[in-house]
Amino acid sequence: MPAEPPNDDTADRGEQWHSTTYGRPSRRPAPPRPAAQTPGREQRLLDLHEPAAPAPQTARELREPREPREPRSRPRRNVRRRRRVLGIVAVLVVLAVAYPLALTWRGWSAVNQVAAASTGARPAATPGTTYLIVGSDSRDGLSPEEIAEYSAGGTDISGQRTDTIMLLHVPDGGGPAALISIPRDSYVPIPGHDSNKINAAFSIGGAPLLMQTIENVSGLRIDHYVETGFGGFAQIVNAVGGVQMCPTQAVDDVRAGLDIQAGCQQMDGRTALGYARYRYSDVQGDLGRAVRQRELLAAIISKAASPATLLNPFKAFPLASSGGSAVTLDEDAGIGDLVKFLQGMRGASSASGISMTVPVSDPNLRTAHGLAVKWNTDKALEMFEDLKKDDTAALKSLAA
Repeated sequence: MPAEPPNDDTADRGEQWHSTTYGRPSRRPAPPRPAAQTPGREQRLLDLHEPAAPAPQTARELREPREPREPRSRPRRNVRRRRRVLGIVAVLVVLAVAYPLALTWRGWSAVNQVAAASTGARPAATPGTTYLIVGSDSRDGLSPEEIAEYSAGGTDISGQRTDTIMLLHVPDGGGPAALISIPRDSYVPIPGHDSNKINAAFSIGGAPLLMQTIENVSGLRIDHYVETGFGGFAQIVNAVGGVQMCPTQAVDDVRAGLDIQAGCQQMDGRTALGYARYRYSDVQGDLGRAVRQRELLAAIISKAASPATLLNPFKAFPLASSGGSAVTLDEDAGIGDLVKFLQGMRGASSASGISMTVPVSDPNLRTAHGLAVKWNTDKALEMFEDLKKDDTAALKSLAA
C-alpha cells in the first residue's frame, strides 16, 4: 500500500516526510535556514562614513518648510565682535578725556605766577571775567644774542615797560568775548603820581600799580593778570610754526628790526615781534600798533586751536610747554582761569567776537610828558559801563 503524503500540519511543524517511514513523518529536523552574515570590518567602516538617511518628513513638515538653523558658532562670534567694538569705544573715550587733560596740565605746569593784584581800594566785583593782558618789553632772561636778534638793544633797556596793554572780557551770559586795546600812551591819572602815560604806571609800580590805575579810571574790577615778554612772544609764534600776515605796505623800521615787503607772507617769531612792535614807521603810531597786535594774536590763536595742531601730539605738547613758559599769571589764577582765558581769546578772535580800541578823541595830545593819547571820555565811559553790566553785545556800536 503506497504511503500517503503528509498533511499540511506535518509540514508546518518542520517535520520532513519520507517514503521509507511508511506513512510516518520523519523525525529528522529540517536543515537550518542560512543566517544573515555579520557585516565585515570594511562594511562597518563604510557605514560610518556614509551619511545617515534623513528621517522621513511628515505631511505637516512637507507643507511647512523648515527655517534654516543658524550655526552654533555665530552667537559666539557676535559676542566677541561686540566686546571688541566696546573695547575700542572705551579706549577712544579714555583718550578723548585724558589727552586734553594731559595737554592742559603740560601747559599749566610751565606757567609762572606773580603777585599782581591791586594794592589800593578796588571796585566791587562785576559779572563776567576780565583779564588784563600786558606785553612787556623787559629784557630779563634774554641772552645778548637774543637781544640782538630781536633788536631789543639800546640805551634804555633796563627796567620794564609795556608795548601792549589789553583787556579781555569773557561774559557770563553767553555774549561775545571782547578784546580791547588800551594805547600805551593813554594819558590818565596814576594813583600817587599825577597824570601820565599809562605805560608809566607799569614802569613805576609793575602789574599792581597798572591794575590799580585801570580799575580807577574804568570802575571795572579786573580779575586776572596775563603777561608775556619779548622772548615769550617770539617763542609762541615759532611754536605754532609761524603765522601769515598781510601788511598793506612795505615796512622798514630800524628800531623794531623790521624790513618786510607788502603782501601776505609767513612770519617767524622774530619778524612777528617786530611787526607787533613797530610804530615810528606807522602814521597812526600807537593806535596802528594796537590794531596789528590784535591781528597777530588772532592769527596765533587760530593756528594754535586748529585741528592740525591740537590733534598732533608732536605739535600740541611742545606748543603747550612753550606757551606755558612764555606766560606769567597772577598768583590767584588757577588752571581753570587759564583755560577760560584761552577760550575767551579764541572767541574774541572769531568773526562773532569784539575787537576794538578804547575810543580816542586826540592821538597827539601835548602834555608835560610829550605827545600822548587822549580818550573820548564819554564813549570810553560808555564802553566801561557796558563791560560792568556784562553786556558785550552793546560794544558793537562803539567798535564799528
